[in-house]
Amino acid sequence: MADHAAAAFATRAIHSGYDPAANEGALTPPLHLTSTFAFETAAQGGEMFAGERPGFIYSRLSNPTLDLLERRLADLEGGEAAVATASGMGAIAAVMWTLLAAGDEVIVDKTLYGCTFAFLRHGLTKFGVTVTHVDMTDPENLAAAMTPATRVVYFETPANPNMRLVDIAAVSAISHAHGAKVVVDNTYATPVLTRPLELGADVVVHSATKYLGGHGDLIAGMAVGGAEDMAQVRITGLKDMTGAVMAPFNAMLVLRGLKTLELRMARHCESGLVVARALEDHPLVTRVHYPGLDSFPQHALARRQMAAFGGMIAFEVAGGMAAGMAVMDALTMVRRAVSLGDAETLIQHPASMTHSTYTPEERQVHGISDGLIRLSVGLEAPADILDDLMGALDSVAGPRQRLAG
Repeated sequence: MADHAAAAFATRAIHSGYDPAANEGALTPPLHLTSTFAFETAAQGGEMFAGERPGFIYSRLSNPTLDLLERRLADLEGGEAAVATASGMGAIAAVMWTLLAAGDEVIVDKTLYGCTFAFLRHGLTKFGVTVTHVDMTDPENLAAAMTPATRVVYFETPANPNMRLVDIAAVSAISHAHGAKVVVDNTYATPVLTRPLELGADVVVHSATKYLGGHGDLIAGMAVGGAEDMAQVRITGLKDMTGAVMAPFNAMLVLRGLKTLELRMARHCESGLVVARALEDHPLVTRVHYPGLDSFPQHALARRQMAAFGGMIAFEVAGGMAAGMAVMDALTMVRRAVSLGDAETLIQHPASMTHSTYTPEERQVHGISDGLIRLSVGLEAPADILDDLMGALDSVAGPRQRLAG
């Protein structure tokens, strides 16, 4: 096969790591539905277990279908290696169980996905790991918080659900100066928009359920980083600690999703900006959180760190939670559902859904208001998305305006 190492992103997303000639001419990579692999000799099996000979042993370690996905995403993220897992939380857990031990500290950003927050604050702390929250929108806050016990610095950018950004290069420089590794959740941006490893991060994690898969029909996760780190994540975090192994069929679906990732992200970004601007102009909407808006406090960082601004929007409406629920209930095409990155436009209420693992007091501290609504802009015609959203907002704004009058 021709060397595609210097090819464009879209080309590598389709061709990287696969040669039809080595697979009976099959244009689509084969799906390897097997739990185990036979050895030609006992000696060969022993050499593989000892790491002295390459090959596949057992699908909890790796599998040809997963191996192709891992090599392809590592290529797209600019990493040396990757590990496929059963879910995004599986990837986070496998990485953290590998990099941390009792007595260590992990410093995390102020805002995190609800299940990540629960795993860190209510999970790792049970095993002697200190979890410290810092507002990383100002890197100096991180510099002041670092201690000799800090082993990992973890954040999302943009953050789920309120879209806060973290300067990856600045945070990575501070972390490395103190001997800590940087782990970045790149689910919202994908390697199309941001490549954290190229900005200094050590490990990238994804919920591949979202944009990488892109069709709402799978659960999967990925971790990408240096070859040594990923080898340890595979052996320790995945094989021994979590067992969170991705099924080969799901790996096939993620490979399918990667082929159209760049095209889909372009549409998500284009429509996201259109919808964000329209929301900002509606009288019922009090605030829109979207990196592509001039009004977004970190717009300059977004322009520097992201190739475009994504399909995720957070916004708030006058009347708080009750008004937000009324808006969601008035929608007819946009689906009330959690998850994101699907072809369908999805809307949900973080405080009562994805971030309900926070107490009300924790949500207040961590910047997740009760009235915040999260919107994942899909691939439908932008005019149809806007027609549904504006109609729902108008239907709620009308009664409020009459009461105010």
